[in-house]
Amino acid sequence: MGARDSFFSLFLWELLQGMKVTGRHLFSRKLTVQYPEEKTPQSPRFRGLHALRRYPNGEERCIACKLCEAVCPAMAITIEAGQRDDGSRRTTRYDIDLTKCIFCGFCEEACPVDAVVETRIFEYHGEARGDLYYTKQMLLAVGERYEAQIAADKAQDAKYR
Repeated sequence: MGARDSFFSLFLWELLQGMKVTGRHLFSRKLTVQYPEEKTPQSPRFRGLHALRRYPNGEERCIACKLCEAVCPAMAITIEAGQRDDGSRRTTRYDIDLTKCIFCGFCEEACPVDAVVETRIFEYHGEARGDLYYTKQMLLAVGERYEAQIAADKAQDAKYR
């Protein structure tokens, strides 16, 4: 150990450098957000809770093409399709397991009719594993509840493309 190292060791140089950093931030403005009352800005590209959309006439958009199921890297989407009386194909089962989902947005990008979207909702939870298993009816209910916000986000997104 050289003389220089002995000097820095004797006067606790690393400790003084740490105290300098602490002192610099001690009187600066705090960045704490009081969460339920205050909210931080959210990116318009945020991907949160999934939703299934309907057309304005009330018919569900999903045509059971299964592209979202095929493109999902986490294999979180399960779709079963059936033939309707009018000859069109629609989903009989559309489930998303949010415990598997990585919120990549591939399902939304793959959908040719904008049926499945990821909303900007991040305030949802489940107390048990089964609570985060969303069925077709649950996804349609989310879509109906937030359709105005989803449509506005889609319009804004189209403006930037």
